[in-house]
Amino acid sequence: MKDRITLFILFVGLAVLLYVYQYHFNTIWGLVTLVGAMFIYSIYMVLADKHQKRKLKKNPKVINENYKPFVTIMIPAHNEAAVIADTVENILQLDYPNYELIIIDDRSEDNTAEVMHELEQKHSNVKAFIRPKDAFPGKSAVLNDAMQFAHGEAVLVFDADARVDSDFLNKLVPNLEPEDVGAVQARKVVSNREYNFLTRCQDNEMTLDTHFQIGRDAVKGAVELRGNGELIKVAALKDIGGWNNYTITDDLDMSTRLHIKGWDVRFCPEAIVREEAIIYLKPLYRQRRRWFEGSVRRYLEHFGEVLKSKKMSLRASLDMTAYLSEFLMPIWFTMELLLRTYKFATGKMPLNGIYSSIIVGVAIGICFCLATRYSLRKYNKMSRWQALKQAVETSAYILFIWFPVAFYIALKILFKPKDMDWGKTTHGLVLEAEKEMTNV
Repeated sequence: MKDRITLFILFVGLAVLLYVYQYHFNTIWGLVTLVGAMFIYSIYMVLADKHQKRKLKKNPKVINENYKPFVTIMIPAHNEAAVIADTVENILQLDYPNYELIIIDDRSEDNTAEVMHELEQKHSNVKAFIRPKDAFPGKSAVLNDAMQFAHGEAVLVFDADARVDSDFLNKLVPNLEPEDVGAVQARKVVSNREYNFLTRCQDNEMTLDTHFQIGRDAVKGAVELRGNGELIKVAALKDIGGWNNYTITDDLDMSTRLHIKGWDVRFCPEAIVREEAIIYLKPLYRQRRRWFEGSVRRYLEHFGEVLKSKKMSLRASLDMTAYLSEFLMPIWFTMELLLRTYKFATGKMPLNGIYSSIIVGVAIGICFCLATRYSLRKYNKMSRWQALKQAVETSAYILFIWFPVAFYIALKILFKPKDMDWGKTTHGLVLEAEKEMTNV
């Protein structure tokens, strides 16, 4: 109820502000100011990253080769019989000396549990944990239950379709050593990028996220965990009371609570975890609805704690505020356009008033497209033309996916009770499709 009331107050406040403001000023400049601030902050992150790289080039970071904490690797799985065996075999190729692997079956309806028992018998450092059918649902509850078997000083979480190189942990672990660092996130990329248009755009979307995560890391901002390839200190986990069983995005909720408690979260682009992108539109919408709802709800639920926290750094607070503008901007733009359309229809504004809003919207789209192109050039090493082409495609994809999702979730939070429908993503569809093609 608290998140619903908070969101309602924010919406009403914004609507009243725009309505009153339009009778005295040209409110389009408010939107321009917001977009300008986002643009300036983006440039600031790019410059901070370049400055950090120059410093590291002159004075390379010294890695403590003796820092090898024992790591508990956890892989939660729900109906993942198609992929879990290959994932475990891949993870066991890690050349890190100190780790254990716990695979967790979360009330699966296929033969995931049987596959896990076979893996446990086959490998001495693999433990299978089968949750009872009446266990509390959700990934957070799965991870909390598995902690009773964990012996590590840090916990590394993978999705059931994760693929990594053997040196993954050796690249990731050194970032966790500083006392104030509570967690580190690896870079995520798509393993089936070229399967179709949707998978290609999802990989480009992750590349853009990498760009912003690196920027947030460079300014010591509020870097976020992404669920797959996240390494967390057990001391930090205990400090925040473990995972939140009542959230549908365990990673985002944990990121916010870690920052509130004063823990730093780092991003390591050198450590790469590959995952399978969704190949169909309907399940993609369902996943994005969960991501967006979880992201908005954690801010609404922890809003008071963010304001009152004395441990949270000023940089993390400012960065979190800047990130919130990404959610505010599409709502503001739509309200602005609706109010101007109403005033035009009632004869209170000329048509060029609507044109100015559309021009600002186009400018926002161009800025987003340029940011995507920059990311694809820098991190995926694309040619200028290929990066521009895919940036335009990805911008259209994000507009088509995220705008409807934003308004659906806003209405859901306002008018529907909270549920724990976390939109399970089905893995292994690409493998099944390839097998069918082979058998034809």
